[in-house]
Amino acid sequence: MMDVLKIFDAYSLRARLFPAIIACAPALAALSLLISWKSFHLSNTIATLGIVVLLVAIADYARARGRVIERKMYAEFGGMPSIILFRRVDPTIDDGSKERYRFFLGDKLGIKAPTSEEENDNQGQADKFYDQCGVWLREQTRDTKKFPLVFGENVAYGFRRNLYGLKWLGLGLNAIVVVACLVLLWLDTWALATHFGRRVTVVLVVAVFHAGYMLLAARKALVWDAANAYGRQLILSCEALLGGATTAKKAVAGRKKTVKKPAANE
Repeated sequence: MMDVLKIFDAYSLRARLFPAIIACAPALAALSLLISWKSFHLSNTIATLGIVVLLVAIADYARARGRVIERKMYAEFGGMPSIILFRRVDPTIDDGSKERYRFFLGDKLGIKAPTSEEENDNQGQADKFYDQCGVWLREQTRDTKKFPLVFGENVAYGFRRNLYGLKWLGLGLNAIVVVACLVLLWLDTWALATHFGRRVTVVLVVAVFHAGYMLLAARKALVWDAANAYGRQLILSCEALLGGATTAKKAVAGRKKTVKKPAANE
């Protein structure tokens, strides 16, 4: 299992693999509790490979489903959060800070930032500028050590989005496991008194708590809240980038002052 974890980078591990593990938790519990691990046989090898393949496949499916959900949310709520939060009508970030960020990003992109009048007249054109700002900021904040808050919010958003994408798959697997466990208990009236029966009961308990968690935690409102938190932090990263640009300008200005001017007769 540790070799499998090495396949994933930090983002994929926390935002894709973890939702996959949560989504198929009852199935994993059933495999681990209902199969004997006292000795290593062919069945154990098959079960181990099955777990690995299942996790990788569901992690990939989580990413695909997450992207579909993302597009639908943007259409429903009126755009990407990093665009919405940049609009002058949105009060989340103060106007003074956003105005500084617009000029800074416009300079970096080589594009004139839209004025208040231009944005009022054509919000769609202004949104194109904000979209380019978001693309540039995402590229500039990929260093997770320099921008840990941006990375953290991105991971939280990815986790919630992908978990929401796996909601019905997870509940479907849950239902299958519950039915299988009930059938096993029904076939053996005295199952609860046996070690195997107690294992089946543990799987049922895991399935009940899992269903409750998926219903409460995998919700669109929580995904959108995380998306806004990430968009806000992405925009606020301008503060660090502005600080770096200001420091660089001061350093250049300082070097110019220290350059010795040639004498008039030289």
